Amino acid sequence: MNLHGKDIKIFTANSNPKVAAEIAACLGLPVGKSEVKTFSDGEIAVSIQESVRGSDVFVVQSTCTPVNDNLMELLIMIDAFKRASAGRVTAVMPYFGYARQDRKAKARDPISAKLVADLITAAGADRVLTMDLHAAQIQGFFDIPVDHLLGVPIMIPHFIEKIGDEQSIYTVVSPDLGSVTRARKFAERCDVPLAIIDKRRPKANVCEVMNIIGDVRDRKVIIVDDMIDTAGTLCNAANALVEVGGAKEVIACATHGVLSGPALERIEKSALKEVVLLDTIPLPENCNSTKITQLPVAPVFAEAIERIYQDKPVSPLFV
Repeated sequence: MNLHGKDIKIFTANSNPKVAAEIAACLGLPVGKSEVKTFSDGEIAVSIQESVRGSDVFVVQSTCTPVNDNLMELLIMIDAFKRASAGRVTAVMPYFGYARQDRKAKARDPISAKLVADLITAAGADRVLTMDLHAAQIQGFFDIPVDHLLGVPIMIPHFIEKIGDEQSIYTVVSPDLGSVTRARKFAERCDVPLAIIDKRRPKANVCEVMNIIGDVRDRKVIIVDDMIDTAGTLCNAANALVEVGGAKEVIACATHGVLSGPALERIEKSALKEVVLLDTIPLPENCNSTKITQLPVAPVFAEAIERIYQDKPVSPLFV
């Protein structure tokens, strides 16, 4: 049985229209005609300005800052498409907000990632397409299919070109124990050794580097993480690698550049030479840092969308 709609239609709300336009261009399609605005009292109004009856609709929306506005835009758009008789609605979320609230860290904590998953499902989404969830098990919070893309395969070619034939002087570093698996795969693909930073976090958004496991002295180091929020962890790690570990040069890469609060200022003042991010989240308007490089995710999302529409496996994109 064929489960997809009669054609592909790409729509976007206000969080990341640039990526939506690039995805549509990769597929040789226009971005669907719609308008998402706000009433004077703050309520969100959505207007779909073309027929979607029977279509396979993909709504591109990262739930980045302003998180709650972007989440509501996504939910209301999904509802609008279901009520307009779309054949299937896929929420394309390059960045899934609330993903860090995935468990009860202390008594009476909410599990907000599960709540957001329920809201997306209740709004009428038939499936979700996202990239580098903070915890992969969040896929299990959904009762609909989730295609979970990885950011590392996009960054690998950039770093293989940068490393060239100098594998002997590079080391990949995991900034904490939770990122070891991601960093190990990255190191294997680049054919360089791995080191790990062991740190203690006394309270939220504050971390203290304790120890470097592995040899980074006189080496060029690549820190691999899933996201950079306030950049406290990253900058402390970079400074420790230079001051304690004796690293010659520190580069960082991450899928999601949340870059909230003092992140940009910290990056500028840190030992980091370059920070490579994917464009799952737009850079802040006040960002004029020469240290930050963005790589496009649109080609990977476009291929995933085409595979979903054609009922082909998405797993080949993971290698």
